[in-house]
Amino acid sequence: MEARVGSKLKILYIVDILRKFSDEENPINATEICEKLAEYGIKAERKAIYDDIENLIFYGYDIIKTRTPRSGYFLASREFELPEIYLLTDAVQSADFITPKKTRELVGKLEAMMSKEQARARESSIYIEYKNKCDNEEIYFSIDTLRQAIETGKKVTLKYRTRQIDENRKITVREREFKLSPYALIWMEDHYYLVCNNEKYNNLMHLRLDRMKTVRCTTENYRHFSEVCDYKDRFDTADYALKTFNMFGGELCEIELSCNTKILEQVIDRFGDKIHVIGVEDGRFSFRTKGLVSDGLVGWLMEFGGDIEVVSPSSLRTMIGEKLKLLQKMYSNN
Repeated sequence: MEARVGSKLKILYIVDILRKFSDEENPINATEICEKLAEYGIKAERKAIYDDIENLIFYGYDIIKTRTPRSGYFLASREFELPEIYLLTDAVQSADFITPKKTRELVGKLEAMMSKEQARARESSIYIEYKNKCDNEEIYFSIDTLRQAIETGKKVTLKYRTRQIDENRKITVREREFKLSPYALIWMEDHYYLVCNNEKYNNLMHLRLDRMKTVRCTTENYRHFSEVCDYKDRFDTADYALKTFNMFGGELCEIELSCNTKILEQVIDRFGDKIHVIGVEDGRFSFRTKGLVSDGLVGWLMEFGGDIEVVSPSSLRTMIGEKLKLLQKMYSNN
């Protein structure tokens, strides 16, 4: 009975063997496939392997026969190409909100899509810095719960943890409970944020998912976002992320900036290539956009020094002036 079952599964095992043990630089021949099948308790002859591979090719598998660097077969097309897997593994490893345990699990799943030799070569060329990774294993359940709440239009309850320094100069954790109306999940600045409304206020707030505990979806309908922001029919997550700086909330205003042309790339990286340029003169260009006037925006603008000048609104110019006065006082020798 086991032999008959193994015989029926043989062609599936061949696909698995090609996926695990072959690639363009490491083809595998029929004899080696027979040896691998024997490890699964399946007897096979080389001629049968040739027929099975022809059937797999006819079915649609991209299996290539080659003579270099040695004679054999390799699976040419996979769910993800090698550069795509590298890109995804790098993203997982660099994301601070993914815990070390989950990082290892996800990287392992991605590496399983490579051949054994490709995965071995990849492992020898990467380094994962776990120092800044979060340790909140609940974050994955939180993401799923929040996604469901957003899709069904329900409020959520959760505990939110922030750090503070107590009277003994020790860092402690403060925990608060919230009931929120969730609208969107945004990945920005290597953190995952929830955009939501605290039912006590008439505005939007941002909370980091790695600081959340015990996220629960309620049966209570959420407060519609049109009551607390300018979006009416759909919460435009991409538009909101573009207008938000370092996830600071603030008043939405039309902003006019005058910039040195040498930072055009940085400006386009931040605001997109659809910015409305209203003037170009003496090595500078001016454009208008909409954004949330906040300390986050002030900090971003000040990174560029004199290469960016705020033309309007006056409230933003005032905020930058006050920040400069504070810094001058802080670093003055007098």
